[in-house]
Amino acid sequence: MKRSVLPYVIAAAVLVFLYLPIVILVANSFNASRFGGSWEGFSLRWYLRLREQREIWYALRNTLVVAFAATIISTVLGTTAALALHGWGTRLQRVHYALIYTPLVVPDVLIGISLLLLFVALGVRLGLGTILLAHVSFCISYVTMVVLSRLQDFDASLLEAARDLGANSWQAMRLVLLPLLMPGIAAGGLLAFTLSIDDFVISFFVSGPGSTTLPIRIYSMIKHGSPPLINALSTLLIVVTFSAVWVAQMLSKERRSER
Repeated sequence: MKRSVLPYVIAAAVLVFLYLPIVILVANSFNASRFGGSWEGFSLRWYLRLREQREIWYALRNTLVVAFAATIISTVLGTTAALALHGWGTRLQRVHYALIYTPLVVPDVLIGISLLLLFVALGVRLGLGTILLAHVSFCISYVTMVVLSRLQDFDASLLEAARDLGANSWQAMRLVLLPLLMPGIAAGGLLAFTLSIDDFVISFFVSGPGSTTLPIRIYSMIKHGSPPLINALSTLLIVVTFSAVWVAQMLSKERRSER
């Protein structure tokens, strides 16, 4: 029976639809044309112009500060939450799981508005601190799910063997459990970093004066019309994001090879 080529055609069309705009954006970042309507030659002028944009680098600094801080905090809290969810099956942990899972399904707009209303009601001044709290609130969920999936395949007899050999609970966790979980923890941390550095919707609601992040700055540049600089800046962001995702995939592959 002859195979149908329709699935291949549909798959190719979907891939073109998803990645062709990215290819066009990257190509236009090297276009000497100011408006990108036509190709006027290869040029690095827009990347060189980026060095003169202090507002962009200030926004990048804010983004990296928030992303690194949110990654560290959410990785620690998310790993702790995963250990609690895996180790105890009480009714309280079912409520805990629901709270962890909720940010994964609630739209970003609702999360942003809810956090904004909360900060206003508490009289908290909007700034990098509120952006950090907002990012941690949704990054924890992703870290928890990644680490929890790793824990579900963990052989608990290894901890029992460590205790039989004289290790206490802390030593068994530090010397046995955490090293075996490290690929999952690192993958969850990289995922949290990627989500934090790319977030726009939630950051837009909870940001204040002087706390503009890079996605918000790009949105402002779009409104005021700076297509070439946006193309160059977006290309750099794509490289950073794809690099982080690639590292996360390598860690996940290493985890699967250890099984």
